Amino acid sequence: MRVGFAGTPEFARVALEALQAAGHEIVLVLTQPDRPAGRGMKLQASPVKQCALAHGWSVAQPRSLRLDGKYPDEAEVGRTAILAADMDVLIVAAYGLILPQWVLDTPRRGCLNIHASLLPRWRGAAPIHRAIEAGDTETGVTIMQMDAGLDTGDMLLREAIAIGDDSTARLHDRLAGLGGRMIVDALARAAAGTLQRTPQPVEGVTYAHKVEKHEAQIDWTQDAATLVRRVRAFDPFPGASSALDGETVKFWAAHRQPDAVGGAGPAGEAPGTVLAVGPAGIHVATGDGVIVLTELQRAGGKRLAAADFLRGFDVKVGQVFG
Repeated sequence: MRVGFAGTPEFARVALEALQAAGHEIVLVLTQPDRPAGRGMKLQASPVKQCALAHGWSVAQPRSLRLDGKYPDEAEVGRTAILAADMDVLIVAAYGLILPQWVLDTPRRGCLNIHASLLPRWRGAAPIHRAIEAGDTETGVTIMQMDAGLDTGDMLLREAIAIGDDSTARLHDRLAGLGGRMIVDALARAAAGTLQRTPQPVEGVTYAHKVEKHEAQIDWTQDAATLVRRVRAFDPFPGASSALDGETVKFWAAHRQPDAVGGAGPAGEAPGTVLAVGPAGIHVATGDGVIVLTELQRAGGKRLAAADFLRGFDVKVGQVFG
């Protein structure tokens, strides 16, 4: 097929590579404009753009595709590129722009979205983070026929996987691979005329709102299980964090101390109090139980296992995170 592709991050790049490997002709790649990144804040191309340039594919980077929006000139350039591509289908994966109706109507087979959740659960921007944070036991990928709503289109394919103790980073990689395989399958079924559309249920709709930096701050009055999920959900962004002696510390791995139930610390210590310190981790009281921090990072430092972290950061029993 003549395939257009709209996506920006690594999740989308995996799908784009899968489409190319399956023999589809990539006629146009849409991706977000280059953004400042790194310590030098130099402009950096998205993973999808880097992939497209490596393969010599045509790239367009409008800030908007709304012809009546804030950037009508860029939208018109995008429109010209989309019409010239003469595409059979537009595949969308974490693109970051809303597609107006004229885009949805242009490809002969419409626009298909690779969404990293089991729709209708976790429509929206951050389905992987929110599934982990909520304690879901499974998630997956839905291939959806796009319409004008927010992730409301008919489902074409849907496959579940168990979450286990994954962080967002690990689950992202698993779902990216699954999404790439499923979109190739979807196009094969479409070509064979066997791809079926199923309307989404009206029950069970939830929204995965964008993760904001302020959510990183740990509230130690929450129970230990909730805090462990938040640590996993906010890896790699924004990273769960708390202050100790005026310095911000990020937490990248943690587990609940299994024999600590009820109250805060075993002697009634306030939430956030350091109860024990050792190479296996830092034990901290929460609103219900004890959390063991096993991978940490100080400002400007590297992510380190607890034993290595403690060699350069003196944490004492009785100190309080806050």
